[in-house]
Amino acid sequence: MKRILITGLNSYIGTNVERWLMREPDKYHVDTIDMIDGSWREKDFSGYDVVFHVAGIAHVNAEKNMEALYYKVNTDLTIETAAKAKASGVKQFIFMSSIIVYGESKSLKPVIITRETEPRPNGFYGNSKLQAEIGIRKLEDEHFKIAILRPPMIYGPGSKGNFPKLVALAKNTPIFPEFHNQRSMLYIDNLCEFVRLIIENKEQGVFFPQNEEYVDTCEVVRQVAKETDHRIWITRLLNPFVSLGALFIPAFSKVWGTLKYSQELSVTAFSNKQSICLSTSIHKTHEALPSR
Repeated sequence: MKRILITGLNSYIGTNVERWLMREPDKYHVDTIDMIDGSWREKDFSGYDVVFHVAGIAHVNAEKNMEALYYKVNTDLTIETAAKAKASGVKQFIFMSSIIVYGESKSLKPVIITRETEPRPNGFYGNSKLQAEIGIRKLEDEHFKIAILRPPMIYGPGSKGNFPKLVALAKNTPIFPEFHNQRSMLYIDNLCEFVRLIIENKEQGVFFPQNEEYVDTCEVVRQVAKETDHRIWITRLLNPFVSLGALFIPAFSKVWGTLKYSQELSVTAFSNKQSICLSTSIHKTHEALPSR
């Protein structure tokens, strides 16, 4: 039996990974720990095979006065946790980084990340994640494996962020631009299975998990509207407003811009076919949202 410690009590990712692993209670034992105060430092890590570190500040509040806190939590706390894990004899440390280490898209110009693309964060959130990666990799040796995950946007039932907002919009708006794009995203169950395989195969290195299909914002809206019997007019007449709005409103680039990993970047020797396809994941996500 593998013993796994997840840092970040009640986190969306941690809670779902625990649920996923505990479907096989004869193979996995999972504990979670709160990292908000310093009491975690008294926790004995020596009984665990794996530490899955998800504790951190998400990209929800990037005001300048938050910069020091982002580095304290996303960088320093990660490195300290990894050092404690190594000193305690833990064999594998899995760190949830982010696609944000490549920078945030500031326009509708397509961004395609390949194996040759160098991380270039253009904000302190992304840089705090990258500096954590650099710090923990210095601890890696033949007895202490480091696995770094750089997922794109993660979504699913109960998730927060822009994707559930888009789905909610699709259920209510009477009109939407027919502006097509491609974005790498990752459904929560597909992430959970990927993490399980990382643990099961004792993997190390940098990984780029994503759905097998890219997400098209327009098609997500079309599917949700159709499934909910919501009448919506999707028209190219609004496309000029998208292009113009992206020059002044950062959210437009997040909604309609193209930001994706090349598919070959996410191919691994150990991963199986993903359990949930894109269409089903969209259905499950919008079904979980409250009706209006």
